[in-house]
Amino acid sequence: MRNQIEFEVSAPYALFTDPITKMGGEKSSYQIPTYEALKGVVKNIYFKPSLIMIVDELRVMNPIQMESKGIRPMDYNNGQKLNLAMYSYLRNVRYQVRAHFEFNHHRPELSEDHNENKHYSILKRALKAGGRRDIFLGTRECQADVTPCVFGEGEGFYDNYGELHFGTMVFGSFYPDETGKNELAIGLWQPIMKNGYITFIRPEKCELVKPVKKMTAKKFGIEDIESVNSLYHES
Repeated sequence: MRNQIEFEVSAPYALFTDPITKMGGEKSSYQIPTYEALKGVVKNIYFKPSLIMIVDELRVMNPIQMESKGIRPMDYNNGQKLNLAMYSYLRNVRYQVRAHFEFNHHRPELSEDHNENKHYSILKRALKAGGRRDIFLGTRECQADVTPCVFGEGEGFYDNYGELHFGTMVFGSFYPDETGKNELAIGLWQPIMKNGYITFIRPEKCELVKPVKKMTAKKFGIEDIESVNSLYHES
């Protein structure tokens, strides 16, 4: 596919929070990354508001392991008080990811920034450098590293495992700047891993969508962003 990148992302810990577990202040991770979390990784490698990042496929390389930690999160209602909580993290995670970008046609005011070849060149250069922003998996404390790879190469723990079902889980958030609708919505789906591989549906194919609130897209003009032409010539 055009504009496609393939990379490996790894970290000592990851926390793709299952929202059901947040009710009492605790947090527990899903067993696999959400689409939104991986999209965030791609956007931290390289992103412009004139682009939409699409995650195509995930390969789980390491066995799924959990580890619980005692955490003292801040009480945001009382800045002088610390709470006590147990967070359940994924441990020693490593994934291969395949993703690509498309132009965001819901932002016609940024059409001047639609230079496919230059964006793709910058994206590959940013990936090789480890990303333009810090990479993390699910939460900010779970710092991660990204490196280019050939998707499907190497031995994975689940290569001959068969099918593994994860039930209903969060797919991602749908924002008005990428959907054209003046609302924020949350999508759910039921992923199936086959021999370590998970193929993501496209966001518009997500059938379990729940509106959260009314929202309008942030306004951008071409003068508000650094053009792809100037970025391309950065050393």
